[in-house]
Amino acid sequence: MNGLWILLLLIFISALPVLVVIIWLRVRRFPIGLPWFLLALLGGAFSLGIAAILQSLFPKNDEATMGILLFKIFIQITLTEELSRLGVFSLLFGLFRRFERSKNTKAYTPTFSAITGLIAGLGFAVIETAIYGVGNFSIALVRAVTSAPLHGACGTRIGMAAFHIRDAPGLALVRLFYAVGIHGMYNFMIVSPGIPLVFPILIAFTALFSSVQLIRYSGS
Repeated sequence: MNGLWILLLLIFISALPVLVVIIWLRVRRFPIGLPWFLLALLGGAFSLGIAAILQSLFPKNDEATMGILLFKIFIQITLTEELSRLGVFSLLFGLFRRFERSKNTKAYTPTFSAITGLIAGLGFAVIETAIYGVGNFSIALVRAVTSAPLHGACGTRIGMAAFHIRDAPGLALVRLFYAVGIHGMYNFMIVSPGIPLVFPILIAFTALFSSVQLIRYSGS
């Protein structure tokens, strides 16, 4: 199997959760239409581009110290990605609120925001897996299975942070820090050779499961 087919396989594996979420939304009858679903996926991919620009602004430092590694993982990579998501979600939700007012409807809820974040996280993960697939196959293989659950879980919390950023900024900050925390721990375990792969896998899927519970709770 040549490199192109391997890359396509990795992308296909990482994109499977998108289909699962579509089915889940239909079964649960959440008010997310196909146009908004596709827009959320696009927003997730767009936030990856913004994060890449922000990360390029940091000075390069190749010193192999634990402090520099943690800075790169939690600040340069993870925080920029989550803040990029928060910015994109805030823009999308602002547009949606204007659309609601023009149609005299009210679908903008914490549940709607959380699901939008989940979908956007999947879009982010698919593009990220493709990028890693070009550079490092071993890491890309793990990310193909775990990146979508991880980014979906973080996106859920950032979506809710964007919803509460005006009326409850403290809660929004907690959501942001939680997303940065689990995302950073996942990245740290992925790049640390002495840590068994089962641990980042557990983090990704546990975070996703808790996000599903969060979405259910927000709608109760």
